[in-house]
Amino acid sequence: MSGCARIEAITAVGRRCTADGALPSCRAMPTRRLGKGAAWWMALGTNILLSVTAFADPVATRHFAANHNFDASGNFTPGTVGFNLADISKPSELDLLPDGVQALVWIGRCEGATDEFKANISPFVGSPKIFGFYLMDDPDPTGRYASKCAAEDLRAESDWIHFMAPAARTFVMLMNLGSSQRPAFDVSYRPENSHVDLFGISPYPCRSEGGGCDFGMIASYVVAAEAAGIPRAQMVPTYQTFGGGKWRDDGGGHYQLPTARLAHVLLARWGRLLESPVFDYAYSWGVQRDDEALESAPELRLLMSIHNAPAPTHNGGD
Repeated sequence: MSGCARIEAITAVGRRCTADGALPSCRAMPTRRLGKGAAWWMALGTNILLSVTAFADPVATRHFAANHNFDASGNFTPGTVGFNLADISKPSELDLLPDGVQALVWIGRCEGATDEFKANISPFVGSPKIFGFYLMDDPDPTGRYASKCAAEDLRAESDWIHFMAPAARTFVMLMNLGSSQRPAFDVSYRPENSHVDLFGISPYPCRSEGGGCDFGMIASYVVAAEAAGIPRAQMVPTYQTFGGGKWRDDGGGHYQLPTARLAHVLLARWGRLLESPVFDYAYSWGVQRDDEALESAPELRLLMSIHNAPAPTHNGGD
């Protein structure tokens, strides 16, 4: 595989895409899910019955969907289906957040705690609307596919944030240095070395060449991340909610938007591996490269609204 093809395979599905479509610039089962699963199939108008394990999707209380989070009027559109972490990069966007929604602030530098880094972070410090900081997307520890992102630079950034805003979490989306069939992650980013709090794991199993979704890919990624020193308690599951357009995968095909039924199974597979993540991540809310994503997929939005709904409270009784 040529260098350019390798870069495409590794980074083509980065969370940050330039407007012209170029490659990213470097940037026991919970019983409440049974009710949601049943509600989902009733809402879809089907009599398909799944095994109870299919309803054990991850139980997170915070939900994030990247890209194009605000409409022309400044409304936080992912909130309509229960997302409560906003993708922002400007301090002024904090004022757009409705009650109950916090921000995961995009940084994307990996240059250490420079004066410029501190100047960018400082306006957010002290705001109760801050959940955390998205330090880097697909950080490359090798420098082969993008600018090198050294663990010590992530550590310096994370340490400075923790000093200035102790309650804030730091987050990176890990780069797969292997292939989709044999994923591998660099050990240098493990939390005791990078001081990063949370790590996104992003298999995208629904592809044209497989004729559906290779759900086994999800477990392979989780196991590979564990082998690189990332504890499951610090992993963030990343759900494929995009497909089509100009995205290409590393198997010679393209990513496909999962149907609502396949996405439901995808959530269940994640739930077997990561029961209660700190937050979960749907990639993507916004359309990027002539593709389809949550903002253009009403059935997937319905599914995610059920998944994102808070757990019911019980005041005793059965």
